[in-house]
Amino acid sequence: MYRVEDKYVCQEIEYRLIQKRLESVLRADDNQSGDNGYIVTSVYFDDLYDTHFRDSVDGNSMREKYRIRIYDHSLDVIKLEVKYKRYNRVMKRSCEISEEQLESLLSGKCICQSELSLDDPVTLFNLAIKERGLQPKIIVEYDRKAYVFKSGNVRITFDRNLRASCQVKRFGDKNLIYKYINEMSNVLEVKYDEFLPGFISQLLETGNMSQTSYSKYRICRE
Repeated sequence: MYRVEDKYVCQEIEYRLIQKRLESVLRADDNQSGDNGYIVTSVYFDDLYDTHFRDSVDGNSMREKYRIRIYDHSLDVIKLEVKYKRYNRVMKRSCEISEEQLESLLSGKCICQSELSLDDPVTLFNLAIKERGLQPKIIVEYDRKAYVFKSGNVRITFDRNLRASCQVKRFGDKNLIYKYINEMSNVLEVKYDEFLPGFISQLLETGNMSQTSYSKYRICRE
């Protein structure tokens, strides 16, 4: 199912104001263990022609992303994800993989799959590796606080301190040194299924935020 995904660039004062509003009425995401939110670390893959990077640079309305994601530098849960974007709607195929499978993918090798299905991200990764030379390109990391609301399956995230590293083989290393990206450092993302409750729209209103097609992968590659 495709979900709406709207992104906004925030000034610090807007960022704090909206976060304070949401904290009073919405539940924090289950991934958060404390008031500081959590760290998202992803290694993004692209093919020999940098197709996904170029699609983002060109502003193509239909594009894909291949990535592996962990939280708070822990390898206890490793998510393999393929994300499809159609205008402002997104769909994600996701599954968990092992550390051994992670190492294989970081080396540009296919991994074992239980079944051949285009709904399976393992199948999609393997096909992209075989047919297009899919390889890890960059590690993208940032700090996130997230809030959810059941009606409409609403999820609102606040991302800041975007940083990147080209040392893709060291993905998951807590001691990895990152380069901080100052451009658009505060980003608000609003995701929902079919509708966004009116009271949430009012909480998000400041009159100054600008909507963007912001891509963390593109900015970090640039």
